[in-house]
Amino acid sequence: MVVCSEAGREEALVGNMNKLMVTPTGYTGVSRKSHLVFDACFESGNLGRVDCISEFEFDLFIRPDTCNPRFRVWFNFTVENVQETQRVIFNIVNFSKTKSLYRDGMSPVVKSTSRPKWQRLPAKNVYYYRCPDHRRNYVMSFAFCFDREDDVYQFAYCYPYTYTRLQHYLDSLERRNLDYLQREQLGLSVQQRRLDLLTITSTENLRGGETKKLVVLTARVHPGESPASFICQGVIDFLVSQHPVAVILRDHVIFKIVPMLNPDGVYLGNYRCSLMGFDLNRHWQEPSPWIHPTLHAVKQLIVQLSQDAVGLEFYIDVHAHSTMMNGFMYGNVFEEEERVQRQAVFPRLLCQNAPDFSFSNTSFNRDVVKAGTGRRFLGGLLDDMSYCYTLEVSFYSYMAAGSTAPVPYTEDTCI
Repeated sequence: MVVCSEAGREEALVGNMNKLMVTPTGYTGVSRKSHLVFDACFESGNLGRVDCISEFEFDLFIRPDTCNPRFRVWFNFTVENVQETQRVIFNIVNFSKTKSLYRDGMSPVVKSTSRPKWQRLPAKNVYYYRCPDHRRNYVMSFAFCFDREDDVYQFAYCYPYTYTRLQHYLDSLERRNLDYLQREQLGLSVQQRRLDLLTITSTENLRGGETKKLVVLTARVHPGESPASFICQGVIDFLVSQHPVAVILRDHVIFKIVPMLNPDGVYLGNYRCSLMGFDLNRHWQEPSPWIHPTLHAVKQLIVQLSQDAVGLEFYIDVHAHSTMMNGFMYGNVFEEEERVQRQAVFPRLLCQNAPDFSFSNTSFNRDVVKAGTGRRFLGGLLDDMSYCYTLEVSFYSYMAAGSTAPVPYTEDTCI
């Protein structure tokens, strides 16, 4: 539910309580143009409250993650009933993070009914600052001019990638009947959404016999980190392609991919938590089959694979980072210097081959607060020939070698 008020004095709900009309003088019962109607009651939507400050300015409040008021970052909402040439300023006033790539040129994305492709707003129209009117919290303000009265406009923190989009993508893969791709339901979320597992390898490897190397890839444990899904889809697209390298990889490696670890959180428009308010990437040590069913199922799978003496070479968990540019990795720290050096080889290779990957941003640690992450837990569980990483990709951009300006990611370049 979205609640609005005029400077905190008047509330107005429209229709079935899913949409909200905001006017500078309160709701009159007449749907006049320029009386903006806000809505976030759709998949991955998030907007908690709107305050009308003036005819041209609106304070927008992010709804916290379900069952966890600590996290307020992701927003995704629509605006309709606009007037042509109507100019507005939207202030996102209750971010739970102080640091943000909005300080470094990042801007929200927008699309509309007649222009369904997401675009970034011009950076010159976006301001990120500490605001004395909001307990000195950081506020992100952006100016926008509506240009088509019949359009519905949608604004989001970053390019959304929904649970339904993933299901459509996986359905299309299945319809191709590739003999080197298997899709199975590894489990269900609390709200009974699918936890999908893809196995990509040659048919000979699927029959068993000689032990092959195994790579496990997971993504979207944090639901608001939508770039992780674009990266994961790009990896899948490459691995099922006829590229010569992909063919060789399928011949020698078995890939196990879980593309969405937190489907409920993604569906609900959370930033970091599951339906029950848990940060799943802090519960790998003892996940509950009832409270963290998706994490429990994936952990059981990996433990079983390790016990079956399968050569599990890599575990990579894909995330998105809200304050840093480029792709980079987090790795583990070990007592054996040789193992430390071996673990650094893969990030170094990525840096040499991917223009948007930064080895200088890559770090290796064993912080106590990260003990419950997939990288840390599996790094201690698996043998010393296994490598466990968190792969981070920027929400915004990367700095190419020799460049002085960031290169923003788009929906197309993310995949």
